[in-house]
Amino acid sequence: MKMLQAMMAILSTTLLLTSCTKKVDLDEKVLNLAVGSEVKGMDPIYSNDRYSSNEVARVYEGLLEYHYLKRPYTLVPNLAEAMPQVSEDGLTYTFKIKKGVVFQDNKAFPNGKGRELVAQDFVYSIKRLADPKLQGLGWWLLDGKVAGLNEWREKNAAKDETDYSEEIEGLKAIDSHTLQFKLKKQFPQFLYSLAMPFTFAVAKEAVEHYGKEFLNNPVGTGPFMLEGGVFKQTAKRFSYVKNPTFRKKLFPSEASDEFKPFLADAGKELPLLNKIVVQIIKEDQPRWLNFLKGKVDYVAVPKDNFETAITPDRGLSEELAKKGIDLLISPSLDVTYTAFNHDLELLQNVNLRRAMAMAYDVNEMNTLFYSGTALPAQSVVPPGIAGNMPDYKSPYRGQDIAKAKELLAKAGYADGKGLPEITYDCPSSSTSRQIGELFKKQMAEIGINIRVVQNTWPELQKKITKRQVMLYGIAWGADYPDAENFLQLLYGPNKAPGANGSGYDNPEFNQLFSKAAVMQDSPERTALYEKLNRIAAEQAPWIYGVHRQNFIIKHGWLRNYMATDFESGQAQYINIDIAEKKKTAGKL
Repeated sequence: MKMLQAMMAILSTTLLLTSCTKKVDLDEKVLNLAVGSEVKGMDPIYSNDRYSSNEVARVYEGLLEYHYLKRPYTLVPNLAEAMPQVSEDGLTYTFKIKKGVVFQDNKAFPNGKGRELVAQDFVYSIKRLADPKLQGLGWWLLDGKVAGLNEWREKNAAKDETDYSEEIEGLKAIDSHTLQFKLKKQFPQFLYSLAMPFTFAVAKEAVEHYGKEFLNNPVGTGPFMLEGGVFKQTAKRFSYVKNPTFRKKLFPSEASDEFKPFLADAGKELPLLNKIVVQIIKEDQPRWLNFLKGKVDYVAVPKDNFETAITPDRGLSEELAKKGIDLLISPSLDVTYTAFNHDLELLQNVNLRRAMAMAYDVNEMNTLFYSGTALPAQSVVPPGIAGNMPDYKSPYRGQDIAKAKELLAKAGYADGKGLPEITYDCPSSSTSRQIGELFKKQMAEIGINIRVVQNTWPELQKKITKRQVMLYGIAWGADYPDAENFLQLLYGPNKAPGANGSGYDNPEFNQLFSKAAVMQDSPERTALYEKLNRIAAEQAPWIYGVHRQNFIIKHGWLRNYMATDFESGQAQYINIDIAEKKKTAGKL
């Protein structure tokens, strides 16, 4: 068996190196990407993870987007002509939709010719998100916020077929190119939701034509089209081509100081690329080897290559720099965590949760998997957002085995006696497995028996949504730059299939969150955010991991790329310097 395994390993390595040494395309502007997990489909209402939302946003678009070259993050019009008119009471938002925008040509339309986008398309798209039969994974964004939308959802839950013709008070097409929202209460983060793929415009004709297969047949207004038109969820490689009917959209002509070098492309028509090729490569080392051979344009530095790629003073190694490779370092608006399933009576035991939190050594995890570059999380909210408390220390943070054992005994399970095996679900990559095994080892120090269960990314998300896990390891990256987006992960009414996958439901937390969520940015709102953070730390609904930093290396021919917390739609701004690629590809 060992000989067979060795032979298979040699064969796998040979095949990998063969695939990595295929000729690099030097004749057209092709962006080559490697993503670390499966993409579960291309329907905007199900794009609740980074992988799916990035792919959705190549084909589909929303009313708003983030200005690509400005920091702090700033919303600007996309399919809207301008930012909305807002009523004095802050409840009514009126948008004018750009004229002349057309859906991509597709057989779903008469004669295969894409028609013009109209305001009604947004009404329809948001109704799909609210449709109780579709169980859109972004419903939490608008739940309880748009006048009449919840009532429409509840009414249709009892019907055999959802009635999309019924008018909703807070969601109307005033005319062909005027869209109006009326909110039930002030919601300062509302505009952010209109820059998220969940609310992007789809065509009714395409949804009806493809039926259940609409998930795999994307038809949008965006800068790229899926090559071949049909997405195969088992595919390890797929590509996009420039949309020939894409409207005239120009590269920005203004930028924050750090992005002014990108203005070399100011005024050029988007997209700047001819093609995007996406490879699903789950493991770190194959992604790394593909990058080194020029088959991938940028990659996060894997933990196993960190010391050779990055110098002690956090610079790029001389060997890589000589190959025309660049290093980008930036903080990420995210948090990693291990969540408890609060539906289970066992895990409703707060002292058990606290004991496990005290047995967890985040510093060991940070050293082993992030080369010590991440910031151990003390609360839900990452640095750089109002509500984060830089000097706060969680009372159940930092490995203390004696205290953990004391808490475990207080929970009724001294030395782990009487405690059943607890499963820990995680993604299927080797790194995720190693993180799970480290967690298992640490919990064993206080007598808790953990079994690590690996899943494909779609499988893990499905299990979380259906409450079929005990513990799971995961991360959350900001949907928008506001602490509300992180705190809502612990808001009881957002339970799965909403964003609150852990099912944590604390009445005090819920009441304070509801109050803070409708407040404008102010010291009072920040104080509430901080109080919510402290409640969560005391109750330990999660075991906090880290706030990560991005260490990304890219080839010198890749232009206009920056690490961003909001990648959706980024590819349209990226450029490839063909001359530079021809010059440097030979050095690889």
